[in-house]
Amino acid sequence: MTQGKLSVANKSNDGSDAQPMAPAPPSYEEATTGGSPCYSGDYPVDSEMLTEFSWDDQNIRRIFIRKVYTILMLQLSVTLAFVAIFTFCEPVKYYIQTNPGWYWASYAVFFVTYLTLSCCRGPRRQFPWNLILLVIFTLSLSYMTGMLSSYYNTKSVIICLGITALVCLVITIFSFQTKIDITSYQGVLLVFCTVLFICGLFLVVILPFGFVPWLHTVYAALGAILFCMFLAFDTQMLMGKKKYTISPEEYIFATLSIYLDIVYIFSFFLQLFGTPDRE
Repeated sequence: MTQGKLSVANKSNDGSDAQPMAPAPPSYEEATTGGSPCYSGDYPVDSEMLTEFSWDDQNIRRIFIRKVYTILMLQLSVTLAFVAIFTFCEPVKYYIQTNPGWYWASYAVFFVTYLTLSCCRGPRRQFPWNLILLVIFTLSLSYMTGMLSSYYNTKSVIICLGITALVCLVITIFSFQTKIDITSYQGVLLVFCTVLFICGLFLVVILPFGFVPWLHTVYAALGAILFCMFLAFDTQMLMGKKKYTISPEEYIFATLSIYLDIVYIFSFFLQLFGTPDRE
């Protein structure tokens, strides 16, 4: 048998009767360390495509987060400017308080733009309409927030701004550092939303018959807690790698959500801790 094997080997070396043999498949180690073009990057086009369009890529996620927070800082700066003008400038304060029609007009604009950006995928992703709608949304909500602030004492407005900034900073850091998946607790948010909605209905019914301070305080406290939870929820959706995540294409929706959370937190803190201006 040894001679037979040698004769076969000699024939193969001569090339006369040699049969083509299929190469052995690569092992797992070879495939993952460069033995296979699918993993080693021997196909630069495919590798580049996966790097550029994979939503799990850390570089894309970091760029997405920077873009969202850059737009968010601009929005908050505009809102802060409105609050400062409506609070410190007495002629402007008097004008907006004696002309409530502008408030209801801004509320209508806010409601329409919010529904458009939240429910319509086309305008939300199409440049430059998405930015134009976001600017209109920011201006309308800033006007509403500034008018609400004008009815409170200047010192209490400043204090509530500081509390809101500190609370939002702590929640954001906590959401980035914790291993708890807050996005999996959407049932808890639903319960809080239901309770807040019921309290709001009671306020609407009771308010014409008289002001109930304790019920208003409960409503403001529940609202502040709810939107603090929403801020943590939306922040983790922005981060990715959780049960629910936001696609990097949806930077407008992510900015809209976090901005709305912060503004509502400030509004509820103002109702909870603010002192109404008696002048």
